[in-house]
Amino acid sequence: MKHLKAFEDALNSIHGEGRYRVFVDLHRHKGRFPKATARFEDGEREVTIWCSNDYLGMGQDDDVINSMHQAIDSFGAGSGGTRNISGTTRYHVDLERELADLHGKESALLFTSGYVSNEATLSTLGKILPDLIIYSDSLNHASMIEGIRRSGADRRIFRHNDVDHLRALMENDDPSRPKLIAFESVYSMDGDFGRMEEICDLADEFDALTYLDEVHAVGMYGDNGAGVAEMWGLADRIDIIEGTLGKAYGVMGGYIASHETVVDAIRSMASGFIFTTSTCPVMAAGALASIQKLRTDAGRELRGKHQANAALLKQKFRDAGLPMIDTDTHIVPLLVGDPERCKALSDTLLFDFGIYVQPINYPTVPKGTERLRFTPSPVHDEVMMDELVAAILAVWKQLGLDKAA
Repeated sequence: MKHLKAFEDALNSIHGEGRYRVFVDLHRHKGRFPKATARFEDGEREVTIWCSNDYLGMGQDDDVINSMHQAIDSFGAGSGGTRNISGTTRYHVDLERELADLHGKESALLFTSGYVSNEATLSTLGKILPDLIIYSDSLNHASMIEGIRRSGADRRIFRHNDVDHLRALMENDDPSRPKLIAFESVYSMDGDFGRMEEICDLADEFDALTYLDEVHAVGMYGDNGAGVAEMWGLADRIDIIEGTLGKAYGVMGGYIASHETVVDAIRSMASGFIFTTSTCPVMAAGALASIQKLRTDAGRELRGKHQANAALLKQKFRDAGLPMIDTDTHIVPLLVGDPERCKALSDTLLFDFGIYVQPINYPTVPKGTERLRFTPSPVHDEVMMDELVAAILAVWKQLGLDKAA
């Protein structure tokens, strides 16, 4: 093959920096989450998953699974085409209506993933709004960064959660130009909240649109699970809300919710939507069932248990003196600070203790801040947590890592 050495050199560079990623072959067992079977070259073993984005275990929920069975029995497997060419079903329409109602918006639009919804929407906004300036938090998702880059709009990057820096950037720009502030509600690598109310105040002052990524919050926060904007009573101040169906809702897909005219314009102009085969009806059916369930008392109970477990694991890490980034969200990051030892810690936990948590290395996080990112669910019990802490402490000492002060 031509130019094969360039590919080999690229891989060697990644290996040399200690950030080569290895997939773990998992067999998740229905009804037994967070337990799973991992398959290795020398056999299989049971593991406990500590890094799933299926935060509430809804991918294992009976109501979700039953709705998907009904959909596939009724509609078949695939969607049959793009949304414009035979790929719109009752499930797509009902799901978009549910999403709009969930967020208190006039309309919603379904995409095949959260990445696509960010990239397609943000890139299209630059075409709709000539001379647009987009102000982007420095820790925004890669999909947001790519969408902003492709938008053709002028970009301003403000330091993470630094509203004073954001204000300074906005004051320096022509007040007549259209503006948009793009940020997240929960930043998944550090586990902190975005400064939503202050950003909304700035948006009002400078006549800017707000674009909020809620992918790590939908299903998880608010009375109906609509996210942090609902929890803080700020949803009506957000112009475009973007979310995912592949995390707390346990299925797959992404979406935006906004004013009907905004959604219609994105639907009509975003190439990432227009030219993509639509989400399979079975996925839309599962997502619809999951959203509806998480809007009930059962969902509120699940969210309460989830937050309690996240708080309990954080306390156990504190008591053990482990260097955790302490925040108010459900994300529990454990700082290691070295890519090779981060991977060694993850590998040893997996192979010696049956504990599965992936190392988070550059470029996902800056070099020198490598970490393990734990996402306790409502069904991780205290025995599992105690086993986890004991295993981490044993390997931590073995690798010569420093504990927190």
